[in-house]
Amino acid sequence: MRLGLLGGSFNPIHNGHLTIAQHVHERMRLSQVLFIPTGDPPHKRDGSLAPANVRFEMVRLAIADSPLFIVSDIEIQRKGKSYSIDTVRALQHHYGPSAELFFIIGLDAFLEFPTWREPNELLKICYFVVVPRPERSFQALAEMPLLPNLNPLALAQLDIGAQNRLDIIVPSCPGITCLALPPCPTSASEIRRRVRNGLPLANMLPPSVESYILRHSLYQEDLNRTHI
Repeated sequence: MRLGLLGGSFNPIHNGHLTIAQHVHERMRLSQVLFIPTGDPPHKRDGSLAPANVRFEMVRLAIADSPLFIVSDIEIQRKGKSYSIDTVRALQHHYGPSAELFFIIGLDAFLEFPTWREPNELLKICYFVVVPRPERSFQALAEMPLLPNLNPLALAQLDIGAQNRLDIIVPSCPGITCLALPPCPTSASEIRRRVRNGLPLANMLPPSVESYILRHSLYQEDLNRTHI
């Protein structure tokens, strides 16, 4: 089993998330992609973040018609601060040693990867798939101490779309693949802004998720108030 792991707040999940999951599924030949919504933060939540159970339900609705996608509440059920290393270890235990795990991560988050808990251990137990993010350059990876001797020209080719994939060998690790994907104009913050101002969502969301947001009046209240 080749299982993609796609975490995030999904606040809300939108067509951009689904497109990324679809592209990575196809190009990395994955069996399925597992969506992992984050739990509620242990500190006080501001009103722009819908409760974890609500975000989980939106993901469930968004992927209901696709056998390629599944959703997990593993981080929602965990108490306190959740770390990726704990999630991956738990999924390893759940799926068994025959499962290969592919951690799908945006370039912006991967550039912060050295600050994560046990980054070297995480690289050893999980394959990483790095996808583009707006206003971030793959060339920035050349500055990461974890990835010495990267070819700046190859990274630049990714940025301009002249190369669609770069496989990076990391000693004693499954590896890292950087994928050049079509730019995604959709963002969760823009969706929340449009909902709050009563603007059309213009096919930014699966219809089931849009209906759920409007039915429960999500993202329409003052930031200091909870949602439903």
